[in-house]
Amino acid sequence: MANPRDLDFSQLFLRIAIAVSMLSAVADRFGFWGENSTWGNWANFETYTRQLIFFLPESLGILSAYTATFLEILFPLMLIIGFKTKMAAYGSGFLLLIFALSMTIALGAKAPLDYSVWIGSAAAFLLAGQKRYSFTIDHLIKK
Repeated sequence: MANPRDLDFSQLFLRIAIAVSMLSAVADRFGFWGENSTWGNWANFETYTRQLIFFLPESLGILSAYTATFLEILFPLMLIIGFKTKMAAYGSGFLLLIFALSMTIALGAKAPLDYSVWIGSAAAFLLAGQKRYSFTIDHLIKK
């Protein structure tokens, strides 16, 4: 059985990987990735969000775009600094799960697989299930 301390750096890497991936998606919707963008601007992201949640009224589609963006900034920042890590990991997991399900319903099974959304969600839930978090503000507070 592995020593729990052996997982410290793996756990840190997982936190950073989830956070950076989510922040990259936010950067994309604001056009920071230039020619490599999927959306490239906010208007395209709103259109894409409405496509994913076609079953909701348009006003809720726009609200969903803003809410998702807020949470896709909040949770990764919490993961990076390690503040309320378990809550941030669960929040990230559920947010990515909702995104994966919406993509599957609206676009088919291939889209969330191509963007590894299911893996991101599973990784966040794996992180949430950890008993302790190293290299975090949470760990410092417990001392």
